[in-house]
Amino acid sequence: MIRIITIEREYGSGSAAISEKLAAKLGWKLWDQALTCEIARLTKADVAAIEQREERVDPLYYRLLKVFFRGSFERSLPVSGLEVLDADRMTSLMERVIKEAACCENCVIVGRGAAYFLRDRADAFHVFIYAPLEEKIRRLRQSGKSEAEARELVATIDQERAAFIKTYFGKEWPNRHLYHMMLNSAAGDEAVIDNILHGVATLEKQAVPA
Repeated sequence: MIRIITIEREYGSGSAAISEKLAAKLGWKLWDQALTCEIARLTKADVAAIEQREERVDPLYYRLLKVFFRGSFERSLPVSGLEVLDADRMTSLMERVIKEAACCENCVIVGRGAAYFLRDRADAFHVFIYAPLEEKIRRLRQSGKSEAEARELVATIDQERAAFIKTYFGKEWPNRHLYHMMLNSAAGDEAVIDNILHGVATLEKQAVPA
């Protein structure tokens, strides 16, 4: 029985809205911003501090990590009062939070390497959402980004996500072998959700002994 769905995504593909609608339709817990809140609790820091982490100890790591904390890239401002954590410790915390979330209840987990951390769980279904360039630009413009800002973010964020995975896990991003489905969100949010639900149902049916 599938009780965890992970959503990895290209920036601008609309995964946040899709994941929220999917979780609501299933009546499952959504772990997106909630992951940031839980990591903040464990590090005894507030959410704003985690999201705008000053680049200390390992500047490359913290620059790349911001991409996974927020799901989007923001120019960070220095903050004070945050415990200094090295790369290994922060990665370990992310893995701990994701695995604990997966054990607690049926849930949809967005990004943050969840498909990799939960790759060996038989009750997890892994999805990658992508979109053509112009579709990503359209969605970002609808969210309030300017044309220039949208194009800059699309051009850089996924490169940094790939760099994060390559640097700290030694894997390519996206690692296609991790996912049960890779879906183009240009088909529309409802079409993507329907395909995910159909994929889950199909996998569960195949798992039932004849």
